Amino acid sequence: MQQAQHDLSVDYVESLYVDFLRDPASVSMDWQNYFRAMPNGRYVAATSPGGNGQGKGNGHAPAAAAPAAAALSRPPITAVPLTDMPSALSRGGLSTADFAALQHRVDQLVRNYRVRGHMVAKLDPIGMERPEVFELDPICCGITDEDFDRIISTDTIPGPDTMSVRQVIQKMRNTYCRSIGVQFMHIDSLLVRQWLIERMEGCENRIKLSRDDQMRILTRLTESVLFEEFIQKKYIGAKSFSLEGGETLIPLLDLAIEKAAEQGVAEIVMAMAHRGRLNVLANIMGKKPDAIFREFEDKVEPAYQGFAGDVKYHLGYSTDWRAAGNRKLHLSLCFNPSHLEFINPVALGRMRAKMDRCGDFDRKRGLVVLIHGDAAFSGEGISQETLNLSELSGYKVGGALHIVVNNQIGFTTTPDQGRSTVYATDVAKMLQIPIFHVNGEDPEAVAQVIRLALEFRARFQRDVVVDMYCFRRRGHNEGDEPSFTQPKLYQAIEKRKNVGASYREHLLALNEVKPEEADEIAAKHTAKLEEALKAARGEKLKPKREGLGAAWQGYVGGREADAPRVDTGVDQAKLTKLLDAATRVPEGFHVNPKVQRILETRRAMSTGEKPLDWAGAELLAFATLAVEGRRIRMTGQDVERGTFSHRHAMLHDIEDGGTWMPLKHVDPNQAPVDIINSPLSEAGVLGYEYGYSLDCPEGLILWEAQFGDFFNCAQVIIDQFITSAEDKWDRLSGITLLLPHGFEGQGPEHSSARIERWLVQGAEDNIQVCQPSTPAQYYHLLRRQVHRKLRKPLIVFNPKSLLRHPLAVSPISECATGRFQRVLHDELFKGGKKKPERVLMCSGRVYYDLVKRRDELKRDDVAIIRMEQLYPLPHEDLKEVLADVADGTPVYWIQDEPRNMGAWPHLRSNLGFILFGRLPFMGFHRAESASPATGSPGQHKAEQELILRQAFEEKVGYE
Repeated sequence: MQQAQHDLSVDYVESLYVDFLRDPASVSMDWQNYFRAMPNGRYVAATSPGGNGQGKGNGHAPAAAAPAAAALSRPPITAVPLTDMPSALSRGGLSTADFAALQHRVDQLVRNYRVRGHMVAKLDPIGMERPEVFELDPICCGITDEDFDRIISTDTIPGPDTMSVRQVIQKMRNTYCRSIGVQFMHIDSLLVRQWLIERMEGCENRIKLSRDDQMRILTRLTESVLFEEFIQKKYIGAKSFSLEGGETLIPLLDLAIEKAAEQGVAEIVMAMAHRGRLNVLANIMGKKPDAIFREFEDKVEPAYQGFAGDVKYHLGYSTDWRAAGNRKLHLSLCFNPSHLEFINPVALGRMRAKMDRCGDFDRKRGLVVLIHGDAAFSGEGISQETLNLSELSGYKVGGALHIVVNNQIGFTTTPDQGRSTVYATDVAKMLQIPIFHVNGEDPEAVAQVIRLALEFRARFQRDVVVDMYCFRRRGHNEGDEPSFTQPKLYQAIEKRKNVGASYREHLLALNEVKPEEADEIAAKHTAKLEEALKAARGEKLKPKREGLGAAWQGYVGGREADAPRVDTGVDQAKLTKLLDAATRVPEGFHVNPKVQRILETRRAMSTGEKPLDWAGAELLAFATLAVEGRRIRMTGQDVERGTFSHRHAMLHDIEDGGTWMPLKHVDPNQAPVDIINSPLSEAGVLGYEYGYSLDCPEGLILWEAQFGDFFNCAQVIIDQFITSAEDKWDRLSGITLLLPHGFEGQGPEHSSARIERWLVQGAEDNIQVCQPSTPAQYYHLLRRQVHRKLRKPLIVFNPKSLLRHPLAVSPISECATGRFQRVLHDELFKGGKKKPERVLMCSGRVYYDLVKRRDELKRDDVAIIRMEQLYPLPHEDLKEVLADVADGTPVYWIQDEPRNMGAWPHLRSNLGFILFGRLPFMGFHRAESASPATGSPGQHKAEQELILRQAFEEKVGYE
């Protein structure tokens, strides 16, 4: 009994001591004084709150503390088995309590290495020194020179059960402080952290490469280096945005593709900016060097006449890759403008479409590789928007591989001017993923990192980041002089060999390669480049425009006038059945009473008891396309319910919160329908949906802005991709944008979808800009977008107040026959029944104001014509509608928008002052304004009243 009490008291004291080590204030002052009086107590005091040691509170190691590296220079000792621990402790002169304290101190130091080791890793190829980190000095944790040869338990460290303190520290330094630095302790999941620890510390973050692997890396490095040197010699001063200084990107990508193939990946979509793109095109994508050199020669090819094209370092390419084991992968490198990171969500959207197309709902057969620049990754907000998509169910692709080519400079801007974070990759810590920093001049460390990164991605299906430190040997481009702004940096860079030469010397020193083998690799590749240059400068090479791919067979771009018109009606009985099915919920599903009334109203619409409203027509368009086998994908902020509470595509059970989307269940053989609330993002999400449309030409892919005004947050996606991709890159898209638009006194931020901007960007029939005024027109427009073989982005200015306007309705019969009408005639004057004295031409919501005012004034001499398509401008349709109007009859364009906005500037420019040489053409509108609309409801009404008075009576204020 006495022995038991004695054991219990020892346990109690040891527990107090452990508490004291964690926080001295957690035990009484008596115990604090007792523990401080123990041997080595001064070391605890040095780092403990309230302690009086030398290191207390100053953030620096005591002057007497020996650096960890120096202490580790002693010869290593053999680990002691766990069974011999008591005798080892005895030989070391430690009591049980002393051992517990030492174990705790070492465990804390191990944690410090896992958390802070990356801060001293040798990442910079230029060798710029990094500051010391006190937490990594053993003295910080109270570990002295006397402790280095003592044996401790290593239960939390992969490897032997016991090791000396020296061996533990060396293992940590090898793992986290050599050419690889890792940030992973921000990950909340213990399972994930432990998985990473086992794979990193188990091999000390260095794998043994076979000779074949080493030769492959050497070959790829040689090809990469020689390609850049060849271009610099043959095309002196020409812009190529060379990869020099970061040539290890090529073997990195090579290793990544091979590893992905081994994991069962069949499709890779890559995105990158301009730096190094030509090298990637030649040495990874397999684009023939002679085709690249031909672009440097700048010879105009007949196949490209009439096609604007883009600079060579923005172009994309697709190819097939044959990996080890005869595994085949398809690679696609996305085209990209100079707007750097904006291609990232586009690439992700492309991959999601490819996965959906082949039924890869486990998201395992595809891989997205995003290659970033360091300054852009930290500086561009689109990076955060893209990262935020990664774990959202509507946007998942099984994790992307992010590779940062870290040149440590942005044009002329150094990191201290370019970011407020330690690393360019710190934004990625918003995700539960590891960030691997690696020295790009240690190719074998790069090999370890890329394999581990892809293993992590495959295991957890999350993004992963590889931050490859390198440098930029030349300026921002080949005509730039970097020493103007970074003289010391470029003095250091000039002295450095290229990484190919360094790795060659490394292998020669290890006797892994013979000099003649390395020479042969270089000679063969140089000869290949010389032959390609000869071909490029000859006349036999006749390059062809790259095709659109198998999924795009049968679809066309070009002029709208060349595309046949299609009827888009659907048998009315089928419409009735589909609309009814789209209102049904499973038995026991409890619908909100207000939503239930909406469903009942839609059932009445299906039978013709009530006319279709806007949401009902949209529902019919989606349902009919889905049963015809056309995929529907719609995203945007709050699209499931609809910003204006009109859609209610997703129903919510009021009792258990369950959900039901009737559109997914209108027919057992229908195509998928996805209507997905997006995050509060415009640029990232629109880029993603644009990318999806590139690989789903047969579907209806829509993005809806919460308000039309908000599309300008995605202006880069619009300018650089949606409106110009066909002209620059010969790529088509059927993306549809729904932009709520209408002047209703809601202020400058909630009125205008900037019609004028879209019309200014309209050229060469690159887009379609429409403002339908009835539900049936909207229905036919959506169906036309899919059924025509012409593939153009469609911009739809959707209404707000018209969603529930009693006159903005259509009988269901109008959806059963016909097609979208670019121009709608006034029924009062159709067929030449009578001649109008005045013609009002308009688009959108204002039509209903004009009709109401005409009825009030009983002005049956005024015709009101609606232009439903604003671009391409429907000249022939308009000419036909106005054919019966007498010569000299005035035609007035009426719009809500200010004079400098809306469609008026476009119409004035294209139609002039006299329509078709016989009808005077003028306009009424709000006064010119810097802001789209007033914030005063009263002023809005006064402005609107003036427009209506002018339209029917007064002749002042027009032009």
